[in-house]
Amino acid sequence: MNMIRNKSCSSCLLLLMLIVAIADSSGSVAWAQSGPSQLEALKEPRITSRKNEKMLVVEAKGDPNIVGAKAFGLLFRLYYSIKETPKGAGQAPPRARWPQSIETPKAEWIGYYGLPVPETVTTLPQYQPQEGLKVSLTIWEYGDVAEILHIGPYDREEPTMERVKSFVKQQGYTTLEAHEEEYVKGPTMSGPGDSEKYLTIIRYRVQKTSRKD
Repeated sequence: MNMIRNKSCSSCLLLLMLIVAIADSSGSVAWAQSGPSQLEALKEPRITSRKNEKMLVVEAKGDPNIVGAKAFGLLFRLYYSIKETPKGAGQAPPRARWPQSIETPKAEWIGYYGLPVPETVTTLPQYQPQEGLKVSLTIWEYGDVAEILHIGPYDREEPTMERVKSFVKQQGYTTLEAHEEEYVKGPTMSGPGDSEKYLTIIRYRVQKTSRKD
């Protein structure tokens, strides 16, 4: 998972510093849909159920430290051009899914950068295609998921990932795929800011395999 972590952190950093329109009063990226009580509960790993969601997704192949910012940039431009999508305080945090194994060479990595959109969104807005980026409206499946809140820099997520995976195993579940990240609070608009205060929800789809030991 360490390679996956390295791949996503710098690209997300570059992107989130560009999203000026959704900064809070302190200048940091903070999304309204994850309230204090929800985040407090997520400091401990949990297994819960989550509904499938329609997503606007930009798929990018290649070294994420090179293509990630472009993918997120296109994602937000398209999102804001869709009339039905919530804006400002009603907007959900951005997410990313990383399906490949850690043995995959960087040049072959694929990232799925997404934002949830209303069910009423059925067509993509017109846009200028960019080489190496694929845009789609798709359904992200969830069902049973394991979640935990990571507080701090992106490059220190691995222990948090191991903690939630250990919890999943103890509860008699197994993870179905590589992880998803939801970026609740990240860099400031003028720079990285205090990375110790970054908030990232780490999420895995899970499946019951046995009774709890």
